[in-house]
Amino acid sequence: MAHEVTILTATELRGLVKLGPPAIDVVERAFAALASGSVIMPPILSMAIPQANGEVDVKTAYIPGFDGFAIKVSPGFFDNPKLGLPSLNGLMILFSAQTGLVEALLLDNGYLTDVRTAAAGAVAARHLAPSTVETAGVIGTGIQARLQIEAAHLVRPFSRVLVWGRDMAKAQACAADIADRLKIEAEAVADPAQALARSQLVVTTTPAEDPVLKAEWLHPGLHITAMGSDQSGKNEIEAAALAAADLYVCDRVSQCELMGELRAALAAGVWRGGTPPELGEIVTGRQTGRTSDDQVTICDLTGTGAQDTAIATHALDAARKVGAGSAIMT
Repeated sequence: MAHEVTILTATELRGLVKLGPPAIDVVERAFAALASGSVIMPPILSMAIPQANGEVDVKTAYIPGFDGFAIKVSPGFFDNPKLGLPSLNGLMILFSAQTGLVEALLLDNGYLTDVRTAAAGAVAARHLAPSTVETAGVIGTGIQARLQIEAAHLVRPFSRVLVWGRDMAKAQACAADIADRLKIEAEAVADPAQALARSQLVVTTTPAEDPVLKAEWLHPGLHITAMGSDQSGKNEIEAAALAAADLYVCDRVSQCELMGELRAALAAGVWRGGTPPELGEIVTGRQTGRTSDDQVTICDLTGTGAQDTAIATHALDAARKVGAGSAIMT
């Protein structure tokens, strides 16, 4: 019996899925589902390929109530720019949650991952940032630096952005892009400590293996979303900062223990706060989030398969509404 599979290209997906309230809401729904305990989400399959300065991650999750489940393959080959190729690419395969048949092949080249990662940052800001944010800071100058700030601005509108990166020219270019996109003031700063001191919301978006954010820079009324540590060797935030914060939250504790900021804090012996709450538990009210604008909060985002299933399902729904994509019979 023939079965139809929808194929969507990166160009089509960029037209169908935008970083906006619908994407943020569907990712928030995935986090809420994680808190229920009903999601089936195996550990991330991660393979390093040092000979090519590359890595491959495979993520998946089944979420009750979603029509499908996605399996995402996400390669990162970091010498590719020298060859004129992008460093990140990949695809998602969406299967029917009822029959297991392939429903769609999403050839997104990492675009959907970019959107769902930024949307997760918006969920963290929505539930953990101070009620009013005037200045946001971003540590890093890549695509996620831009998208994370755009996502945060959707839930906590601010009037100024401070950008720090190791390369000042890249930081200035990133600030110019943010200013043009959001129509707000944005500037590059020479010192990451300055970015933190002047901000109420900060996002770290680097592949750093040594901390770029120090515990001594924390101040009342600060929220930090750390999303760069998604491999066991990465570490953006000084371990002592997690212990010093009033509230530290993981997207998934089991992942953060292995590859997030929590891994480094446990290794350093400074984390003695027991099992931290997960973002989904904050979303659903099972755990208490920020209780005052003076608190210091940190959210550790390692990226979950639940987010991939959520954004892939969202993308296919959007495609079906307008008849986008091509179909093959299998």
